[in-house]
Amino acid sequence: MSKLSNAASRDVETLIHPYTNLATFRDTGPMVLERGKGVYVWDDQGKRYIEGMAGLWCTALGYGNEELVEAASAQMGKLAFTHLFGGKSHDMAIELAEKIKELSPAPASKIFFTNSGSEANDTQIKLLWYFNNARGKPEKKKIISRQKAYHGVTVASASLTGLPIVQNDFDLPIERILHTDCPHHYRFAQDGETEEEFATRLAANLEDMILQEGPETVAAFIAEPIMGAGGVIVPPATYFAKIQQVCRKYDVYMISDEVICGFGRLGDWFGCETYDFTPDSISFAKALTSGYVPMGGLTVPEDMYQAMLDQSRKLGGFGHGYTYTGHPVAAATALKAIEIYEREDIPAHVRALTPLFQSRLKALEDHPLVGEARGAGLVGGVELVADKASKRAFEPQHLVGAACAKAGEANGVIVRAIGDTLAICPPLIITREEVDALFDGIQAALEATEVHVAKKNLRV
Repeated sequence: MSKLSNAASRDVETLIHPYTNLATFRDTGPMVLERGKGVYVWDDQGKRYIEGMAGLWCTALGYGNEELVEAASAQMGKLAFTHLFGGKSHDMAIELAEKIKELSPAPASKIFFTNSGSEANDTQIKLLWYFNNARGKPEKKKIISRQKAYHGVTVASASLTGLPIVQNDFDLPIERILHTDCPHHYRFAQDGETEEEFATRLAANLEDMILQEGPETVAAFIAEPIMGAGGVIVPPATYFAKIQQVCRKYDVYMISDEVICGFGRLGDWFGCETYDFTPDSISFAKALTSGYVPMGGLTVPEDMYQAMLDQSRKLGGFGHGYTYTGHPVAAATALKAIEIYEREDIPAHVRALTPLFQSRLKALEDHPLVGEARGAGLVGGVELVADKASKRAFEPQHLVGAACAKAGEANGVIVRAIGDTLAICPPLIITREEVDALFDGIQAALEATEVHVAKKNLRV
């Protein structure tokens, strides 16, 4: 422990870090960040990095945005806290709900606020079960997610998540949660199968699952427009049109998890607009406040709201909610963030930068380590492979992705290793020059990783 700085040593003895190998972390310690401005952050040694992950897919307006700071500060001075329990309310929650209803691509009668995307998806499950009890369909409770999906880490939302690390030894998933195919053409398409043929097969598999389970037992299908923590997986052409057709055929409620894709990431306000499907509900969080204050939520359609009214009449009230549902400081920050997204036309800025971002991303496929570089808007994934021709992956214990992310830090960029896929998701305010600097750093990281792989003979 002596080789760690004072702050790092204190961290190791006091904090549990999510998604971290806690055993090896005791030797490596944390990267301690001290400040940020725009797309940059600085560590406690004074080194500057381009924050190529916008924190965790969330800091869309970058760091040190004075308007967001002022909005939060002013609200703290006016009304630091109140709640929505028992019929109480406040202007910020009302105004924010009105704004999200206006922006929502899903039919939104009402908005329910949470503190995170995990809570939003947890609430989606509870409301679906509540709704189907209210409308006399108590057997219609199963929810279909997908392999490699990420929908959160509460007990229920972690069950929706299709990643083993989130479920192993946590005794998950819970009952009534199912997982259908991951829509990753590069990894799971059959030989010679086009994207559209792959999408057709996956939609047929979903229909077969619904029929096998019994349509009267299947309540919903949930999907991220682009799968984030599963490896930045872009849907194949025609996928969502075919999936939505199956859902409509069997009265299966469709949820778009917009926690990563929402608020401009793909060049539209929401990812379901980019992929041209209309869900029954959306979940949102992260960029809602540009990550400055925790907040999430979901839309509630009119038929579900009417069922909730019936349940209140029957049960005497609606028994769900959080202390911080619609927190006034979070709501004020979210309103200011949305004001900036609109005023600066951030979705248009994303669309303008997308050709450069995606061309620099795609060019990485020329590197001998890269099997596929995929993405849309200002998000991308770079999958590292031991053999390009066969798509053979590295052995997981070699931690090639982690080594590449570490090399990125040495070259002044922060990206995230998801297994052997590098995730790239910079603040949406990034400039053309900063996009080039980001990819220059990633290119340098790949070169350093190639040397590491050869030296360790990791392709064998």
